[in-house]
Amino acid sequence: MTAPPAALVNRNKKHFMGIPAPLGYVAGVGRGATGFTTRSDIGPARDANDVSDDRHAPPSKRKKKEEEEDDDEDLNDSNYDEFTGYGGSLFSKDPYDKDDEEADMIYEEIDKRMDEKRKEYREKRLKEELERYRQERPKIQQQFSDLKRGLVTVSEDEWKSIPEVGDARNRKTRNPRAEKFTPLPDSVLSRNLGGESSTSINPTSGIMSAIPHGTATPGMLTPTGDLDLRKMGQARNTLMNVKLNQVSDSVEGQTVVDPKGYLTDLQSMIPTYGGDISDIKKARLLLKSVRETNPNHPPAWVASARLEEVTGKLQAARNLIMKGCEDNPKSEDLWLEAARLQPPDTARGVIAQAVRHIPTSVRIWIKAADLETETKAKRRVYRKALENIPNSVRLWKAAVELEDPEDARILLSRAVECCPTSVDLWLALARLETYENARKVLNKARENIPTDRQIWTTAAKLEEANGNVTMVGKIIERAIASLSANGVEINREHWFKEAVEAEKAGSVHCCQAIIKAIIGQGVEEEDRKHTWMEDADSCAAQAAFECARAVYAHALATFPSKKSIWLRAAYFEKNNGTRESLESLLQRAVAHCPKSEVLWLMGAKSKWMAGDVPAARGILSLAFQANPNSEEIWLAAVKLESENSEYERARRLLAKARASAPTPRVMMKSAKLEWCLNNLDLSLHLLDEAIKVFPDYAKLWMMKGQIEEQQGDLNKAWDTYNKAIKKCTSSVPLWLMLCGLEERRKNMTKARSVLEKGRLRNPCCDRLWLEAVRIEFRAGMRDIANTLMAKALQECPSSGILWAEAIFLEPRPQRKTKSVDALKRCEHDPHVLLAVSKLFWCESKMQKCRDWFNRTVKIEPDLGDAWAYYYKFELLNGTEEAQEDVKKRCIAAEPHHGEYWCAVSKNIKNWRLNTEHVLVLVAKELPIPI
Repeated sequence: MTAPPAALVNRNKKHFMGIPAPLGYVAGVGRGATGFTTRSDIGPARDANDVSDDRHAPPSKRKKKEEEEDDDEDLNDSNYDEFTGYGGSLFSKDPYDKDDEEADMIYEEIDKRMDEKRKEYREKRLKEELERYRQERPKIQQQFSDLKRGLVTVSEDEWKSIPEVGDARNRKTRNPRAEKFTPLPDSVLSRNLGGESSTSINPTSGIMSAIPHGTATPGMLTPTGDLDLRKMGQARNTLMNVKLNQVSDSVEGQTVVDPKGYLTDLQSMIPTYGGDISDIKKARLLLKSVRETNPNHPPAWVASARLEEVTGKLQAARNLIMKGCEDNPKSEDLWLEAARLQPPDTARGVIAQAVRHIPTSVRIWIKAADLETETKAKRRVYRKALENIPNSVRLWKAAVELEDPEDARILLSRAVECCPTSVDLWLALARLETYENARKVLNKARENIPTDRQIWTTAAKLEEANGNVTMVGKIIERAIASLSANGVEINREHWFKEAVEAEKAGSVHCCQAIIKAIIGQGVEEEDRKHTWMEDADSCAAQAAFECARAVYAHALATFPSKKSIWLRAAYFEKNNGTRESLESLLQRAVAHCPKSEVLWLMGAKSKWMAGDVPAARGILSLAFQANPNSEEIWLAAVKLESENSEYERARRLLAKARASAPTPRVMMKSAKLEWCLNNLDLSLHLLDEAIKVFPDYAKLWMMKGQIEEQQGDLNKAWDTYNKAIKKCTSSVPLWLMLCGLEERRKNMTKARSVLEKGRLRNPCCDRLWLEAVRIEFRAGMRDIANTLMAKALQECPSSGILWAEAIFLEPRPQRKTKSVDALKRCEHDPHVLLAVSKLFWCESKMQKCRDWFNRTVKIEPDLGDAWAYYYKFELLNGTEEAQEDVKKRCIAAEPHHGEYWCAVSKNIKNWRLNTEHVLVLVAKELPIPI
């Protein structure tokens, strides 16, 4: 039978059956059965490498991809930097060719080269930072490095005996359960004592003391049927008493423990060093190696002892320093340190050893004397020291200080033999000797020490003290010559100091002789006047007034016709001398400078203030002869007569003055005298005549307007002021007076107009701006006043009166800020300082207010308002002494300026009042700052 064809036989058999699956084949891909998810298997049912099923593919993301590409190119300004350009790459979409690769290589080489240049510096800095960090925060390993070094000495057996780390406890001990205690009644305790358990008591315990003697039998704890717990409590108390008695004193029965010093003792046991312990160990190890390497180096022993002292180990420090003294017996530093560390009794023994080893050490002998408490013992030590070191000046001085004057003289006579070059010993001996012996001593001293000036000046003081004044100058002259011959430089400053010291010691002739001999040394001829005036000022600043007088006397003898020197000398005498010395000087001054009006007037005023009016007249008459037709002398004579109520003589003098010297001031004083005497018509007549001759003298117009206002004729006064501002356009007071007249006549608009015209004619005038601000403020226009003040400060930024007013225009919270701005602009202006003082007064800061008032009057003593405010402040808040002090200082300063001050002092009714009365009146009228 033939076989059927293969095609028929295999018709139903697929051609791929039995053939390996092609690469990447997955069953079921064609029908979509590639994977599924069940409730029990959440997650992908196929591997990550499986072919994806695109039948349920998500929508195309082409559009989103294009948006992302657009986002990559962020060309916004916020993404742009001047140096690096845009944040992303501008050419990211372009192909990367060979030029780009070559450019990147070049840039990479440049970066590598720059990095190598800074590499050494960067690595060095990194290393320093790392070392500093490790010093500040050492590792645990480093902290135990010194202990690890000690492990070298551990033997093998010791290593083996170290137990393994681990918890050898059983579970019960590792997890202990809390013990439970249940109190039992006495009946249970007594029942169980019936022989079931045997108990013994330690006879050495305190319980035995509670049992009476003779009752303690071996069977004391046999069952008795009851238990006395009270006796057990007593026994416990007895045991406590036994323990307390162990620390009690057997004599007084008091506790040995000091309750007050106990904590102090504990504190002393705590080391005072607060540093790192590892640092101490390192220092100790380092010093130990230094000592072992060089045991003859004393500073190592001293440093080691002080280290132990700092760490609280005082005994170790003592032991170390004594060991150092044994190794270095010739080191005085070690012995002194040992004496310092030891208690006083032991220190004496240490110093005794030191003296045996170093008998020539001055410091050790002085330490030995300091350790003695009795003066007699100190003397004994010093005398023993001087036997060993007879040429020590320090020991001689210390020994002499402990002796009586007679014994000191004997000691010093021996001391100068042993130490002939010590100036102090010679001078001390000279002070203790009699006059004749002192001269001999000083002569010997000059022979032994020919180059010291103090011996010469002491000799001069000695002669002056014994009345031999003629020798003083000779001795100083010999001193200069001798010192120059011996090659000593003559230093003016040193000799001036000697002169000042001589004056303070009461040797006036000696200081004058020194000044006379030394003043011309080392001064160029053209610099003499300037240098000598500086010398006088320097002496006066040191309160050496006799030295200053000697300088002025020499200067005046050299320059007798110099008016400036006479004036300075006169002011010096006025401030620091007596009235007699001032008048004597002025008499000599006018003899040499008869044309100097100031000197004549000072002399006349001095006589007048002393109450000697005829002498003042005589001086002024001599001044007339020397200075005919002098306006100053005429007016001084008129003031002298008018102040002494000699009005007719004053009128005659003024008439003569008008005839011989018709100056504007003479005419004004003539009119003012009549005005003061209430002769208003005569005063106006004199003013009219004066105005015809001197139409541009503003004070004449002002006086005329004021007199017309006093008479009540405001229209005439208005005409006078209007004429005056045409003649004297630059006179600010005239503009202010016209403005005030308009304000009193209720013409506010005209008053503003007058001030505006005045500011146009006188630009940058702070007083006119200030009045404009005040007019608006008085009219209730506060906003306009603030605006004007702002403009004024722009035009006059450094005006003190404007800033002072601006401070109080502000509300109270803003005043402090304004005052700071004012002080920045006008730091030393008295008006600003006065405003700050008032500001502190408003805030009740009394001490600060007083300090600022003092600053104000010190900077500008001529400002009367400051004195008046200061005096009023002391009247309200100070003591009577402070009030009197302010008044005296004000009278001495004689102030003449100030708004409130001039309103009172220039008032014609107060023309006879002196400074004291004006101060009281102004202080009374002043408002309290708010």
